Amino acid sequence: MIDNFSSHAANERTFLSWVRTVVAIVGFGLAAARLGNQHPPLWSEILVLGAGAVVILIAWLRMRQVSRRIDSVDHLPDDSGPAEVLLMLLVGALFVLLGSFAIHVT
Repeated sequence: MIDNFSSHAANERTFLSWVRTVVAIVGFGLAAARLGNQHPPLWSEILVLGAGAVVILIAWLRMRQVSRRIDSVDHLPDDSGPAEVLLMLLVGALFVLLGSFAIHVT
């Protein structure tokens, strides 16, 4: 059995929830942009996909850091606040981009 299996499993579930969030926001944004009569500019689609990739990359880095902390024998303080704030800001930015798609398409 893997040491601290439940903690590692929870860490991976958290990462996968970030991935699902990004896939849903980006997918909905790209689909909504294509519903209108106008074709959205290529730069806006690249911007949304790039923002989604950044969120997934930061979430993956956070998962790796938490995994190392779980395996550490030392008792370390929780310092994940800045990464979580950055992830939340990026998800907020994705929602803003989605809103700009909706305004641009209509």
